[in-house]
Amino acid sequence: MADAKDSAITKYGIVGIGMMGREHLINLHHLRDQGLAVVCIADPHPPSQLLAIELARSFGWELKVFSGHEELLKSELCDVIVVSSPNMTHHQILMDIISYPKPHHVLVEKPLCTTVADCKQVLEAAKKRSDMVVQVGLEYRYMPPVAKLIEKVKGRDFGNVKMVAIREHRFPFLVKVNNWNRFNVNTGGTLVEKCCHFFDLMRLFAGANPVCVMASGGMDVNHKDEIYDGKVPDIIDNAYVIIEFDNGCRGMLDLCMFAEGSKNEQEISVTGDIGKGEALVPEGIVRSGSRVGGREHVQTIKAEDERIKYEGLHHGSSYLEHLTFLSAIRGEGRAAIDLEDGLMAVAMGVAAQLSIQERRYVTIDEVL
Repeated sequence: MADAKDSAITKYGIVGIGMMGREHLINLHHLRDQGLAVVCIADPHPPSQLLAIELARSFGWELKVFSGHEELLKSELCDVIVVSSPNMTHHQILMDIISYPKPHHVLVEKPLCTTVADCKQVLEAAKKRSDMVVQVGLEYRYMPPVAKLIEKVKGRDFGNVKMVAIREHRFPFLVKVNNWNRFNVNTGGTLVEKCCHFFDLMRLFAGANPVCVMASGGMDVNHKDEIYDGKVPDIIDNAYVIIEFDNGCRGMLDLCMFAEGSKNEQEISVTGDIGKGEALVPEGIVRSGSRVGGREHVQTIKAEDERIKYEGLHHGSSYLEHLTFLSAIRGEGRAAIDLEDGLMAVAMGVAAQLSIQERRYVTIDEVL
């Protein structure tokens, strides 16, 4: 393998090296033949640092370790920074990276920030940095069955899209460092933290922007018997969300986070005026049919992407996300999922949280 000091190598730093940060580290290792290396990390949590050091050594990479992103920036060791720290830290970290004299390309984990105001501030600051690519980690777009469904929608296989329905029935939130993900103030709320992925997909499938949101949800099963520093978690564990788009399309999310007994974690359905398609994850199946053909002529295919060398936690989507991001930073295109996409996904989640809290219809203009 080429030495990381080689100027031809694209050098990466990772800020936040918990579970998701280490997942990025593994994905980047599987992309090492693309001429890259992870050279540094920043995280204030010593156990996370140690796990990352051991992992990197098993790949033949020696990491420079910092306790915070400011030190990592000042070291000027890397060209690219992956931000996978807790949600509530994204805003300050991104503002510091964007304002730093030396340009660093950035891949920031979802959600972009926990509030619309913070997202907007990052967006405005980044407009002044034409020397940087900033991409948002809404990588569900790259899951092979979802990517195949996107391709069919763009090819107008279903005609004009009228309805998008997404069901996520899954396990509860995982345990994170200092249990930061148990509280809305840190995550932005479940519908921002988890569901920004689905709102991004809805907007993509609809080919339009959201106008208004109505939602119902609650904290009915999970985390009710947990206490951290005297506080009980306040994140919802189930919801129904309906979104209307400016072209007349409607989207619906059905979220349940105490549904371990499900065959598929995500079932995504897109229906247009001439046909319907659906993607099932993790089965990796795509079904599509037309109104004319009817039930007897529905086609089922197994969606695969031969480029994927590592499936990891997200069925290969993180690998493909890094591949497309690398192309963008090397001048072969723009950020595939940009800050505007990140902002709108957060705005939809914020509107849904507000709708549940105030038991009313919320317009996107209100939150924007």
